[in-house]
Amino acid sequence: MEQYRTRTPQHGQRARTSAPGSSRAPIGVPAGAAVTDENGPVYGAAGRTRPVPPIVLALRRLPSPRLTGLGGGLFAAALMFVLGTLDWVLFDGSPAVYGVLFLPVSAVTALWVRPADLVTAPICVPIAFAVGIVPIAGGVGGFAGQAMAVVTALALHAGWLYAGTLVAGVIATVRRIRMMSRRRRGPKKPGGPAGRL
Repeated sequence: MEQYRTRTPQHGQRARTSAPGSSRAPIGVPAGAAVTDENGPVYGAAGRTRPVPPIVLALRRLPSPRLTGLGGGLFAAALMFVLGTLDWVLFDGSPAVYGVLFLPVSAVTALWVRPADLVTAPICVPIAFAVGIVPIAGGVGGFAGQAMAVVTALALHAGWLYAGTLVAGVIATVRRIRMMSRRRRGPKKPGGPAGRL
C-alpha cells in the first residue's frame, strides 16, 4: 500500500499572512484612506491660532505709559486746556469740536493709568473737562463772571461730559476685569510653552 509523504512547506511556499504591524485600515475607515495621528496635519490644523487683525497690531505699537492717578489727572487737564485754547483760537470756541476732542482724551487717560489707579480714571476725566472748557466759556466781569460762564457751559454741554466719562469708565472696567481674570488663572507653569527659553 502506497504511503503518502507529508512534506513541510518550504520557506518560499509559506502562506502569506499579514503581519501584526501591516497597513490595515482601522475599523470605520475606508481602505486606502490616509490615517494620521494626533500630531499629524489633520489634528494640527485645528490647533492653529487665528491671525491678529491689523487694527490690534497697530494699537500694540502705540506707546503705553503707566500714569498714577494724580499723573493721569494732570495729563488730562493739561491736554484739555491746550485743546480748549486751540478750539478758541481756530474754531471760535466751538463746543462740538471741544466735545469730540474730549472723547479720545478720556479713552487715552483710561488706557494709560496704571492698574492700581484704574478707579481714578472716571474721576479725573470730568475735572479735565471743566478745566479745558475755561477758554471757550466766554465769561466776562472778573472771576465771578468767569465762574458762572464755566458752570453754564458745563450745564449746556453735559452730554459730552457724560459721554467721555462713560468711555473712561467702560475702559477702566474692562481693564479691571481682565486683570482679575489673569490673577485667577495664576502664573503659567515653567514647563509650559511660555516658560521655555
